[in-house]
Amino acid sequence: MASAKQYVVGDDKGWTKDFDYTTWTAGKQFFVGDSLVFNYAQGSHNVFKVNGTDFMQCSKPLVGAPLTTGSDEIPLKTTGRKWYICGVSGHCSSGQKLVITVLDGSAAPAPTPTSPSTGAASGSIISTAGFAAAAMVVVGVLGMFM
Repeated sequence: MASAKQYVVGDDKGWTKDFDYTTWTAGKQFFVGDSLVFNYAQGSHNVFKVNGTDFMQCSKPLVGAPLTTGSDEIPLKTTGRKWYICGVSGHCSSGQKLVITVLDGSAAPAPTPTSPSTGAASGSIISTAGFAAAAMVVVGVLGMFM
């Protein structure tokens, strides 16, 4: 399993309006065990975890309080789609929303196994061939005395 990564949402721009989070996620793979960190000026923004419908409509969920610390870390504990929005009026519609897909950590590409060295492989071939040759010599010698 790959080691867990911590992703700062938006990198140095942080969690803000008028930022393309779709472009930010391009080329990134998120796995169970990773985490997202939403950095923003406390009091200026917040983070709501929402469902796909609320994400599309930029609607705050009916239940659940927003994260508001200005440095909110969200561990990615399960696979599937995850949606986040800023609940401050007009921010989500200005692009302050994020959707990711979290993959199973065991689905991460495993390191490529190393193949056995050619010396070990050829050594077993040579020893097998050597054994066959020795057996033929023994049979040949016995054949001379019969």
